[in-house]
Amino acid sequence: MFLRLSAALLCAAGASAAVAADAVRQLTDADLLAYDAKPFDRGAMMFRHITLGRHHGALVVADFPCGDVCPNYTVRIIHYDVPPGPACARIGGRDQTRSIPQGIAATERDFCVPAVLAKPR
Repeated sequence: MFLRLSAALLCAAGASAAVAADAVRQLTDADLLAYDAKPFDRGAMMFRHITLGRHHGALVVADFPCGDVCPNYTVRIIHYDVPPGPACARIGGRDQTRSIPQGIAATERDFCVPAVLAKPR
């Protein structure tokens, strides 16, 4: 009985994971621009990493790092879940540097961002 129940639970978990993977939201340029423009709760979002959906087939995530005065210095970085460089260019992204709060200072890090969110150089 226990083995049947365990097998049923494992099958259900696998099926729901497959459904969840297929149910990732498809994002448009307008969706990304709207999300980027929308204010966010710095306290609720600090240190979080969330998946927003897929844009032109690539996974888009948002990171919310914070420095030493949290949540006041929480920032939002929206980017493809792809490293900067050739892989980024292949999906239509742009390599961009973003400032990340770290301690009492900030550090620069490169991200692959959707072209619609890229800042002019």
